[in-house]
Amino acid sequence: MALVSEDIARHPALRRHVQAQSRTLLQTYEANPRLASVFATQQRWLMAHIGLALYFNREPDDHRKGLTSARFMDDICRHSVASRNTADAFLKEMLHYGFIRHLPIKCGRIRPFEPTAGTLETVAGWVMAHLRTLDSLDSLDSLDSGFRLAAFVAQPDMLAKLQPLVADGLLSSHAVREPRQTFSLFTWLDNGGIVMDWLMSGVDPDHADLDRIPTGVVSIGDFANWLKLSRTHLSRKLRDAEELGSIGWLGQRGHSVMWVSSEFYQEYMTAQAIKLAIIDAAFDNCVVTSQAS
Repeated sequence: MALVSEDIARHPALRRHVQAQSRTLLQTYEANPRLASVFATQQRWLMAHIGLALYFNREPDDHRKGLTSARFMDDICRHSVASRNTADAFLKEMLHYGFIRHLPIKCGRIRPFEPTAGTLETVAGWVMAHLRTLDSLDSLDSLDSGFRLAAFVAQPDMLAKLQPLVADGLLSSHAVREPRQTFSLFTWLDNGGIVMDWLMSGVDPDHADLDRIPTGVVSIGDFANWLKLSRTHLSRKLRDAEELGSIGWLGQRGHSVMWVSSEFYQEYMTAQAIKLAIIDAAFDNCVVTSQAS
């Protein structure tokens, strides 16, 4: 049975395992910053999931019902994720950088797309990082721990079944679409998801009950350089978060260790619990469907 977000959020080991998950996602970013950045802002993350779901839900005998420009833009607008112009620009960017490519066929004037092997490998890695976290969370309570990741690795076709269910869960979740105050502030920043993963990966879980929780960040410049972000843009967002009381410095601003508030930390953990529950529900659905067939 799939875990629900409330149970995940209350799990005593969540902090430590989410920290490990954040570090895994940061390694993915380091390996391919441009591709990983697609999953690092709310809007682009959702657009990517919509595109992947269209591809995986395609009909082999009718490529017009796969990932095409028209269907992609229609779905983006139907889910109120972005404008048609933004969706069109995103698709062209993905094509330009080789994250998708045209299929070697034509359906009239329609030229369908498919993700490249590197893109699918990165998406599979993203899924595996979260399945590993879910396995770790129930390892204390279940003799059958570790089955999700093992099942995913053993069934190469599971990604095609799992990802559209994950996309549906994300798109239909009010908590995902309308995150809380500070979390929302960063979801619209370029690489904002990576910013939060970086901040939270440096938090000692044993210190997470403090009002002001130390992170591993000292230099904004080094932080911005690693993220390939404008220091000015990042500093502006950090000031916005500082005005909300969500971050600050233990000493001189920009020259001492940054802290995050307990409220911001909890927002992040709650968001992770919601995402993990959506992925677990999708996985459970895949397993039940496979057993039924």
